[in-house]
Amino acid sequence: MACDLGVLVSGRGSNLEAILDSVQEGRLKDVRVSVVISSAAGVRALEIARKFGVETEVFDVGSLKQSRLEYDRLLIESLRKHGITSSTGLVVLAGFDRILTAEFVREFSGRLMNIHPALLPAFRGLHAQKQALDYGVKVSGCTVHFVVPEVDSGPIIVQKAVEVKEDDDEESLSDRILREEHQLLPKAIQLFVSGELRIDGRKVVVG
Repeated sequence: MACDLGVLVSGRGSNLEAILDSVQEGRLKDVRVSVVISSAAGVRALEIARKFGVETEVFDVGSLKQSRLEYDRLLIESLRKHGITSSTGLVVLAGFDRILTAEFVREFSGRLMNIHPALLPAFRGLHAQKQALDYGVKVSGCTVHFVVPEVDSGPIIVQKAVEVKEDDDEESLSDRILREEHQLLPKAIQLFVSGELRIDGRKVVVG
């Protein structure tokens, strides 16, 4: 039986496209992307979802007047409608630009993952690639982690290192990290769907 996946997006949707490509090509098995929910109207991620025949919903932050909590409750209701609950399915943040409330995170605890363009716990938050360059690290990368209420602080599922080159700027480093994200996120989803992940305190045990 396929695992229902809800993907939350806000922009260009390249990680969403990587997930959908992986499903279509059979590299990501027993997964059905049931809904793509966007925090903004007219973004490329919605076009990608529709191209693959995936249902979409838009809760445009710019036009809605709800509080953060009311907004997140709309998201929860939408996900439930598409078969993604606290006991079934998986929610993936793929370039979602809002910090989720503790209520949302608790609702999907252990079923909510995010991808971040740095080797956590280093360089949390926005502009992680610039943070890495400014700090002068020689290696950066990307991390898929389970989401907890504290930003970019959840148990780490998988990581991939990316060399920082002497002539890198934020754009070039971001591009190379993004290519690895496209491989890493489907891998993490497959591990979850296959039942190979177990959270043990701060650690994620694989296998």
